[in-house]
Amino acid sequence: MVSALAPFNFSSEASQTGPYGPHSQSEATAPAPSAPPSSASASASSSPPSSSSPAFCPVQPSRHIVERQSRMLSFRVEYRQRSTDVVLEDASTVGEHTRLCVREIRARGWYVSVLRVSEMADLSLNETNLLFIYTVVYFFSAQQGLSSQNYLLVISHREAQRDYNLNFPASKTIQEVKRNISDLTNIPVRHQQWDGWPASASDDSMTLASSGISYPCHHLTVCRRSSPALTVDQTDECTDVHMVSDSEGEDLEDAPEFGVDESEIFGMGSSSCRKSPMMPENSENEGDALLHFTAEFSRRYGDCHPVFYIGSLEAASQEAFYGKARDRKLLAIYLHNDESVLSNVFCSQMMCADSIVSYLSQNFITWAWDVTKEANKARLLTMCTRHFGSVVAQTIRTYKTDQFPLLLIVMGKRTSNEVLNVIQGNTTVDELMMRLMGAMEIFTAQQQEDIKDEDEREAREMVKREQDEAYRLSLEADRKKREAQEREEAEQVRQERIRKEQEEEREAIRLSLEQALPPEPKEEGGEPISKLRIRTPSGKFLERQFLGSCKLQVLFDFVASKGYPSDEFKLLTTFPRRNITQIDPAWSLVEAKLFPQETLFLEAKE
Repeated sequence: MVSALAPFNFSSEASQTGPYGPHSQSEATAPAPSAPPSSASASASSSPPSSSSPAFCPVQPSRHIVERQSRMLSFRVEYRQRSTDVVLEDASTVGEHTRLCVREIRARGWYVSVLRVSEMADLSLNETNLLFIYTVVYFFSAQQGLSSQNYLLVISHREAQRDYNLNFPASKTIQEVKRNISDLTNIPVRHQQWDGWPASASDDSMTLASSGISYPCHHLTVCRRSSPALTVDQTDECTDVHMVSDSEGEDLEDAPEFGVDESEIFGMGSSSCRKSPMMPENSENEGDALLHFTAEFSRRYGDCHPVFYIGSLEAASQEAFYGKARDRKLLAIYLHNDESVLSNVFCSQMMCADSIVSYLSQNFITWAWDVTKEANKARLLTMCTRHFGSVVAQTIRTYKTDQFPLLLIVMGKRTSNEVLNVIQGNTTVDELMMRLMGAMEIFTAQQQEDIKDEDEREAREMVKREQDEAYRLSLEADRKKREAQEREEAEQVRQERIRKEQEEEREAIRLSLEQALPPEPKEEGGEPISKLRIRTPSGKFLERQFLGSCKLQVLFDFVASKGYPSDEFKLLTTFPRRNITQIDPAWSLVEAKLFPQETLFLEAKE
């Protein structure tokens, strides 16, 4: 952070209530003057403020100085939230006093310009005083923001007899201005000689806001130095300071953050002197070419630049135009040409400006290409003809080298892609931002229509999907119902088949048992005969005669042959009640006491 010491505010009366005078903290933080930062810092470091200013106005020493005894002056120095006590002789200069006060500030890396005023004895101070220190940033932050101010520097190149009108933010340093002028004039920074910088601009690390230049416009002159640099003493004696940058300690044109040397100024040097082209010639893969372009761009202009899309122009178009309507973006095509005098300024001041980088990153897909080489330019024209039509390619052909770089703003439409704007290199940050915002307004209006159409289409598709799903569920329910019915019918058929098979099996068993029964004996035979009468569950009676010696198994077979197998029915006597089926089938009827006659009944087993 670069700042300058604002005008001092001294207490010139001894305090009646304390050792540091009657001043309160509210006086220390009183509102700063409303003048621009440039005028404030200039008054702090070049000329004393008027007596009406709240800052101290040093009294000009008279021609005849009367010697007087030195006094010890006590100061309470307050800077923001910190304070310290300093005791000096009144023979000390204000500059010596200020150096002691700001030593700790400088240790933090802040630049503070020291006032060059005569001895403090000339200020007629009391022995006890209260001193307030303000930085320019702090002193004026309540009135206006430095980051929002721009200075117009009208810089005359003496040898070329050409004027440059350049806009710089207030936070730009003098050193950065000289680097940009080096790009424009091909004069290395260490060889530049300037006219028009104020005396307060004593350090190249100072910002324009703290340098004391006129706001909002300031005139400067630059030429190539042909004589040794002026000494510091000579500089102090000049009204208009002729500033020559010191080459000791750093060669600014070799600064790695810019990546530009003396021979690589806006394409003015021959191509053989450049360290590396932005893009290799005849690269087979577009992605590799763009990787090289991004790396070289970062090397030359720093890492603060738009994120260049790595891939083909077709892939960048797909990314920007063919997603969902809410996710679509504009396509910014940056066309670079090292032979153009505007390229370095456009890249360093426009493409690397924080506001432009942020806006492009949020709203654009940025794709870049280098047209310095004819082969690369021809390849670009072929790609543009394929994706945007011959009109766009012909438009690019019409631009001359000194009109580059170009920034094409392309918007995707339903049937074709449209180039909304072609921004040339001779523009400013504000104009570039306005044109980008204008393109965004057109794109936003089109995007809202696309979103509306997409929402309506999705709503229709949703209704159709719901209808299709309802129809599918209905068909599924009918199918399940039909399958259940078919299964039920199949089960019935199976059960009926099993029943028939069982009936056929029982009938076969019955017939076989009936055929195996011995013939019914006649009474005339002389053998003992047992007459049995059997009542069925249906109430009918079965009657038959059996030999007394006949086994119970024959009786069981007879009952089974009539459809009452012994595994399903039991044969019972009436009185006393006996279960005949539980008796050994090998017993004879006589042994089972079923002789000479008996009445039995059948009962189904549980």
